[in-house]
Amino acid sequence: MRKKLLSMLLCATMAVTMAGCGDTSGDSNKPSSGAGSQADSGGGSSETVNLRLWGAEEDQDYLKQIVDKFESTYSDQKFNIEIGVESESTAKDTVLTDIEAAADVYSYASDQLADLVRAGALAALDDVSEVLARANKKLDDVKSANDAGSIEAATLDGKMYGFPTGGANTYFLYYDSSVISEEDAKTWDGILAAAAKGKKKVGMTLNSGWYNASFFYGAGFTTGLNADGTTTIDWNGTSPDGITGVDVVKSMLDITSNSAFMPIADGQISNTIASGDLCAVISGAWDSPNAEKVWGDSYAATKLPTYTLGDKQIQMAPAYGYKFEAVNKYSKETGWAVLLAEFISNEESQQLHFDLLQQPPTNLNVLASDAIQKDKAISAAVSQSDIGVVQAVGQKYWDTAKTFGEMIAKSKLKAKDDEGIQKALDNLVDGVTAPLS
Repeated sequence: MRKKLLSMLLCATMAVTMAGCGDTSGDSNKPSSGAGSQADSGGGSSETVNLRLWGAEEDQDYLKQIVDKFESTYSDQKFNIEIGVESESTAKDTVLTDIEAAADVYSYASDQLADLVRAGALAALDDVSEVLARANKKLDDVKSANDAGSIEAATLDGKMYGFPTGGANTYFLYYDSSVISEEDAKTWDGILAAAAKGKKKVGMTLNSGWYNASFFYGAGFTTGLNADGTTTIDWNGTSPDGITGVDVVKSMLDITSNSAFMPIADGQISNTIASGDLCAVISGAWDSPNAEKVWGDSYAATKLPTYTLGDKQIQMAPAYGYKFEAVNKYSKETGWAVLLAEFISNEESQQLHFDLLQQPPTNLNVLASDAIQKDKAISAAVSQSDIGVVQAVGQKYWDTAKTFGEMIAKSKLKAKDDEGIQKALDNLVDGVTAPLS
């Protein structure tokens, strides 16, 4: 019955027209509305549906399995699905180079949503819900099946622009429990004291606006993305909690000046873990195999620690992201692209993604599984959903925030120099908020 219902899947019949399936008359530059190739009312189309699917390099084998399952599920239809390599972290830059030449279905990170929508690169799922309905699926079911945060992060101006496929794209604390106790791991003070006693180091990347923002977000500061692609940032002022940006930087400098602290360059965390010099490090789920290999039975993970600011303990708040499967608004096979994207995000696919690659899921049933509950890294990542911040920033943010973080990591700012710190923060804000060229 399911396959017979799909016989009409992509025929976008309109009551006011006599246009057949696949009619593209009118504006030749208008994105496809979902006209497709299911012309045979008794089964799949005799024509091959060509689709291109992009995913991260590490996901290639996983995606091949998903495509095989998808083609088996819709076996009445002939497909030619080409899988290409494109990381969700770089998807926006590649797609926006030439939207019409981009893949029909691709993965993107939540912080890219606004730019992709503004450029017209994403099909709004609310506008293609009829396609799902013809396949006995509902967008509301997708929403109720996944973590609420992921649905919110995929939504802009009331419309949803991607199927959730991965959550807890964030960073947290890994530690060696033979050196650092569970109580020590709650605060930077405890971690650094235990590390010094054990003659080990604690590592964190500061020359990255993804990582160093956690100190500011925790203190109530914000970043935001404007409609024109520029960024708002208030780190050089005072947060709603009455904390100044200078106060935050001074707390960061107290940490980085500790002999047990080791600044790690962006992209070098995995290698540094492998060195064996660390007893704790801030990183994401992707480094769990490295940490477990080095620390063995002492391997542990938990949420980010608090840091000391005056007489307060401030909970660090990490950048917290999600991954989505998108449908290119210019796809010539929008209907089938929608179904493929939905298939990649379903419960079975998310379970497989976790089983093969430990990708944190968003599907509530998978999140509740024993395997997830027993996974220390995933549990730590998921535990931060209530303190994490979905980071929305423009392109001017990254290089400027990197330079700012390097100044802290290399002690170019001094804790007693309030004026120098304020100037650095003002320069940061000026650079981040600069108009796009």
